[in-house]
Amino acid sequence: MGLLTILKKMREKERELRLLVLGLDNAGKTTLLKRLNGEDVGGTSPTLGFNIKTLEHRGFQLHVWDVGGQSSLRSYWRNYFESTDGLVWVVDSSDRQRLQVC
Repeated sequence: MGLLTILKKMREKERELRLLVLGLDNAGKTTLLKRLNGEDVGGTSPTLGFNIKTLEHRGFQLHVWDVGGQSSLRSYWRNYFESTDGLVWVVDSSDRQRLQVC
């Protein structure tokens, strides 16, 4: 898992990557994913559980797992790490009171 795995997959014929998007609740994980996919971000609501989006980029399929960040869900995050090629940690830098929690 990590950068070396991604670089190895880029050289091989396996053209699929699984990315996990984590962060505290209301950090902007779903908004970021929608922006990357060219979707409207109006009316975005908190993720309860998880969402999976598949994005196409330069011949790769990116299976992006957007996992809810509520404190009640964080203990389940470890269950999503298996077979994950990369992790994106989203931080709301304008929420100074919660930067310590990150």
